[in-house]
This record gives sequence, C-alpha cells and structure tokens, in this order.
Amino acid sequence: MTARMRHIRLKLAEANAFVDAHHRHHPSVVGHLFSIGAVLGDILVGVVIVGRPVSRIRDDGMTAEVTRLCTDGTPNACSFLYGKAARAAFALGFDRIGTYTLPDEGGASLRGAGWHLIGVRRSGEWSNPSRPRAAPRHPTGPKLLWEVLA
Repeated sequence: MTARMRHIRLKLAEANAFVDAHHRHHPSVVGHLFSIGAVLGDILVGVVIVGRPVSRIRDDGMTAEVTRLCTDGTPNACSFLYGKAARAAFALGFDRIGTYTLPDEGGASLRGAGWHLIGVRRSGEWSNPSRPRAAPRHPTGPKLLWEVLA
C-alpha cells in the first residue's frame, strides 16, 4: 500500500532548512506568517512558506503570499502544498493569496490547485544610485503573478 501525503505545521527554521537544501534558485526567507510541510510516510518531501506580499502595493493586510514553495520532486507535492497554503490563509481571514513564478515554469501545479494566472509583472533589482544594494542571488526578470480568492 502506498503512503498518503499529509501536511504538518513547520517552524520557519525547519522550512528554511529544506529550502536551503533543495530550492533551485532562491535562498531561505527572513520571516513568515506560517509554513506547512508535505510528508510522505515519515519523510518531509516539500514545504510552502507563506508571508506578507513582497510588493507594497499588494500588501493590503488581506493578501497573503507564497514566498517559497520547494519540493524534492515528489509527484503532486506542489499542488498539495499550494492547496493547503490557500486553505490555511483563508482560515486565517485573508481574502486572497498570491505567488510569482518564472515565465519558463508551466504553472500546472498552480492550475491543479485552483489558482489563476493574473498576468506578467515586471521585475528588477532593488538597488538604485541613492540606495545601492548587493547583487541579487535570484532571477530578476519578469515574473508571472498567480492568485486564488477566498
């Protein structure tokens, strides 16, 4: 018999450790609202970290954002975690939850979890002449914005 995937609550340090070990292009995060793990048997196969929106325009107090989603490649773990993140955010009183993906990522897991593509958002670096920042360690090109409403 095959083990069934289940979810667990994670501390940020636990979720970040998984991100640092498995994520393709992003480092761990500084803060979160909550984190959820996907477990198959006794093995952690993925994590989702949900926080406040990175964009100040979207940070209206009623919007949550998936700031990291990372799996070890286990089938259906991404859709499972996107679904759990949305249900948890809505249970906490948020009206919507969003996330960003790179244009070359297909979005099948998001669509499978009931999320909708909102559109392309330009991106870039936070650095400017009056406030120089270190070079980013992540992709800085355009991103796709996805969301689901309560």
